[in-house]
Amino acid sequence: MPGGAIGNTSPFGGEVRGSNPCPAAMSTGIFELAIVILIAAGLGIAARLLKQPVILAYIFTGIIIGVFGFLHLGDKEVFKVFSELGIMFLLFLIGLEINYASLRLVGKASLLVGLAQIVFTAAIGYLISVFLGFNHLHSLYIAVALTFSSTIIVIKLLSEKRDTNSLYGKISVGFLLVQDFIAILILIFLAGIHNGGEIVLSDIILTVLKGLALFALMIYLGRKILPLIFDKIAHSQELLFLTSLAWCLTAAAAIAKTGFSIEIGGFLAGLALANSSESFQISARIRSLRDFFILIFFVILGSSLIFSDFSGLIWPIIVLSLFVLIGNPLIVLIIMGLMGYRKRTGFLCGVTVAQISEFSLILAALGYKLGHLNEKVVSLITAVGIITITLSTYLIVYADKIFKRFSRILSLFERKRIKEDDSFIKQFKKPIILIGSHRLGQSIAYHIPKENLLIVDFDPEVIGQLKKYGFDYIFGDIGDAEIFERVNFEEARLVISTGPNFEDNFTLLKELNSLKNRDKMKIVLRAADEKEAKILYKEGADYVLLPHFTSGQYLGKTIAVDPELKILEQLKKRDLELLGKINHKI
Repeated sequence: MPGGAIGNTSPFGGEVRGSNPCPAAMSTGIFELAIVILIAAGLGIAARLLKQPVILAYIFTGIIIGVFGFLHLGDKEVFKVFSELGIMFLLFLIGLEINYASLRLVGKASLLVGLAQIVFTAAIGYLISVFLGFNHLHSLYIAVALTFSSTIIVIKLLSEKRDTNSLYGKISVGFLLVQDFIAILILIFLAGIHNGGEIVLSDIILTVLKGLALFALMIYLGRKILPLIFDKIAHSQELLFLTSLAWCLTAAAAIAKTGFSIEIGGFLAGLALANSSESFQISARIRSLRDFFILIFFVILGSSLIFSDFSGLIWPIIVLSLFVLIGNPLIVLIIMGLMGYRKRTGFLCGVTVAQISEFSLILAALGYKLGHLNEKVVSLITAVGIITITLSTYLIVYADKIFKRFSRILSLFERKRIKEDDSFIKQFKKPIILIGSHRLGQSIAYHIPKENLLIVDFDPEVIGQLKKYGFDYIFGDIGDAEIFERVNFEEARLVISTGPNFEDNFTLLKELNSLKNRDKMKIVLRAADEKEAKILYKEGADYVLLPHFTSGQYLGKTIAVDPELKILEQLKKRDLELLGKINHKI
């Protein structure tokens, strides 16, 4: 995340300094951490039972701590460090999931949308702020604060929805990274004013050059050096975790020495490992570590709300919050519509910018330190941040349901000629429909005659592979009503969904059960565990894929048919051929 321009700052602008705590201080710190975790766990359980986003439980943990005043988390160095580590690990995982081929596929769109959204949001936000009575300098700060969206919030929610590999997910992550890069330049611009009293353009140019050099270095290491190391240790999960953690921390610390933040260092460290064959295992093991540390960030964010003065700011807070929650998504929706994207893609990308960033809080803190802002403006930006982060969480989580409700109105933002993919205008009549062609789906697809198969997927990288191997496909999310209609299920005798999302599979099953040809159609769905499998069977699924369970059955039957195990050599040869296709990079 932004922050490198002013040294190793905390998410709220404070300097992180080393200290040598005494044993009593350490025990007190552990006691305080235990309280934070206990409250967060309790609220998290309540949020899960009430089917609310867990992020909100973390924010309310901070609010509760702030209200009772028994802890001052913002003043504790250890909590600041934990908060920074959470952001760093989050961006490490983002970089880990960004394939270079994916950047080529959505990079142009992300760059254009990101830059256009920054310009229009800043301009409109400035005019609104002036209208609300703020002076020009305060209005400029407010406008910039409203411009940037939270990479932390969006990536965490996209990961929970398992949409990071979708077209809208990749475009959203792309333009959020564009925002972060612009944010770094702004921090350097302000740091130049702080250090010398005048704008230092050489600092900006130097940072751009350093950023490009670091990016190129990470790409080189990711292609030439790191695979040699990680391939040697891949057999040991413990060593793989330890080495990837060492790489992340070392790279982040080294990059911090160049003037960037450790968070940006974490992103570049992950990017270097994005094309490694071990990226899935690394991601799975780092994720729990990220979740622990990122909790502290949200707790500090919630507690900061209590110490702000909001007198006389209610009306500006409401107006600016509505602009971020409604205006920002509309700006992105209009831009993407003009670029030729479908209304659903534009809408889902739009809701990801319906909050302001943690960078906005850093900006406000720095502006106050420079004497550009007063406490009122800082409190205003803080309040808008809390409100928009809270409400946008619901917008992102329930984006699909909101889209279905307003789909007809949103057609105003869709051009007649859509450029997303030519397959959208084709008509297919296939006996077998495969929904999801990542890992498990690919292994199924390569065993079915192409002329009988239609594949539905929303990952542009997977679509690139399908094109290469000559499969018929539709590029989109089966949850989209228009995509559902294009698939032409009336002609299908077998429908297979390998997607891991239970709600998506449950909804698909309901829709298929309502079709006239349901009695002639077999439905195979994937479940994560036995509980989900039982529910899907109860609703009428013909077979439920439990990967560990199904693979055991397959091997058991193979052994029963061939007690001498001669078939294993044939299976090995076929699997190696299949692995070569699946692991092929575009």
